[in-house]
Amino acid sequence: MARSVVALCVAKNIHHVVISPGSRNAPLTIGFTHHPEIKAYSIVDERCAAFFALGMAQQLQKPVALVCTSGSALLNYYPAIAEAFYSDIPLVVISADRPVERIDIGDGQTIRQKNVFENHILYSANLHSELVLETEANDKKLQQKQFEARKHNEREVNLALNKAIEEKGPVHINVPFYEPLYDLVENVEVNPLQILPEIKERTYSENQLQNYAELWNKAKRKMVIVGVAQPNGLEQEFLEKLAQDPSVIVFTETTSNLNHPEFFTRIDTLIGPIEKDENREELFKALQPEILLTFGGMIVSKKIKAFLRNYQPQQHWHVDSKKAYNTFFCLNKHFETTVNSFFQQFFPLTETVESDYGNYWKSVKEKRQKRHEEYMDEIPYSDLKAMQLIVPDVPKDYILHLGNSSVIRYAQLFKWPASLKIFCNRGTSGIDGSISTSLGAACLKGDPTLIIAGDLSFFYDSNALWNNYIPSNFRIIVLNNEGGGIFRILPGNKNTVNFETYFETTHKLQAKPLCELYGLEYISAATSEGISESLSGFFQDSGKPKLLEIFTPRRLNDEVLLEYFNFMKS
Repeated sequence: MARSVVALCVAKNIHHVVISPGSRNAPLTIGFTHHPEIKAYSIVDERCAAFFALGMAQQLQKPVALVCTSGSALLNYYPAIAEAFYSDIPLVVISADRPVERIDIGDGQTIRQKNVFENHILYSANLHSELVLETEANDKKLQQKQFEARKHNEREVNLALNKAIEEKGPVHINVPFYEPLYDLVENVEVNPLQILPEIKERTYSENQLQNYAELWNKAKRKMVIVGVAQPNGLEQEFLEKLAQDPSVIVFTETTSNLNHPEFFTRIDTLIGPIEKDENREELFKALQPEILLTFGGMIVSKKIKAFLRNYQPQQHWHVDSKKAYNTFFCLNKHFETTVNSFFQQFFPLTETVESDYGNYWKSVKEKRQKRHEEYMDEIPYSDLKAMQLIVPDVPKDYILHLGNSSVIRYAQLFKWPASLKIFCNRGTSGIDGSISTSLGAACLKGDPTLIIAGDLSFFYDSNALWNNYIPSNFRIIVLNNEGGGIFRILPGNKNTVNFETYFETTHKLQAKPLCELYGLEYISAATSEGISESLSGFFQDSGKPKLLEIFTPRRLNDEVLLEYFNFMKS
């Protein structure tokens, strides 16, 4: 059975497998590690292993396999599986299991693994146990049962792998094994049934698009919002078409990986000041679109979500070949195709509409940029100042990963170099695997990679550094404000023992001992001058991965950020 699983993975171009050591998964481990077309990685911590594989699959946009032993090991995959499910990242989870008759009888390292991820998985393949019996030549009934079990298993593995390929998401293959687990069988060839995946791309006829084109051509206020997207995902001709239409404004985010001088790259910088303006009702109505067109994955900005939920467009269309979320509670149409295919078919039916919508808000954007620069010049040392100093120093050829919580939100306030490829685990927006994900991406690509994370994100996922695959061009920046700084932005009394203990989670931890343990070069800074000095050589090659820990004032960061939007509205 293990040989068939390996053979089918290779047949479907799965060449990267992350394995966590164990006993019950020995047949799978032996099968994958002995195959010449498989690149295998060994990572002990299953949660880190899963996010490591996620980072590789995120870059490849192809399935990467995970292999673990039976029992609680499998459950540690769940955070990464949920992230893959909501971020459309293909992961193939292959878990070893006890035979069905051993479940719930008191056997060690045994749990109910069947359909354990059912709420966040595209397909669960529960294979039959293979009987370890020598059948007599005339025992036709037993031979038939073994044949049927084998064919069932082969079909289930095919269906699971195809689902991961076709729909880009996580699947689970649960493989029960009898002992012995470590024996090698010589000269056994397997030729499992192969079912080819089908990649379907839906197209729309002119008749199907005509009504929507007419609505588009009548609307004088059209807004396009791009969520999480792969770099270079939209063809240049479509970027230009959107940018040149005066009735269209395009909002992108740091994670959209989409750049054009006419686009609005910092949503919160535009909307945040309106929230605090005495004329906010008038301004929000002027910004309210007639048509909202969205594509890409999750949207970071809470401010754009709140705005569009309160000032809903007449039409909201989402373009995605797989799914459409009703994020703003007004979804009218899901175009089930790729965004390039949609625009290829839709734009020939559209016309440029005369409107002052785009020019008005572009003028507001220019004013906001001036105020942003003025504010950044006068603020004291803080998280926001640290991010300002980091942005221009990141080399243009880097892959950039961002931690969740405060880091991604600070990053949204700055314009990053267009050459960067920027990623963040926004499927579930958790802090639990950012370092591991960035390491997986770095190991796969070989490109220089930087992860910027908050202190809680870093310490939570510090086991990510417990592996043998950290490249020397890997860089980590930790913003250490001694706690969960984002919670200080929320309303309420922040200067109580209860708040500091159960929300902010204050601490005095530092990253230096971990760097000594795992062999990273350690640098620290606690002033603006110190950051600038540290960054001057941080990205230069030294033959070792590096970590820069930036210490910022815990009780000042929230004040600086909240005042930012007050200053911007003036």
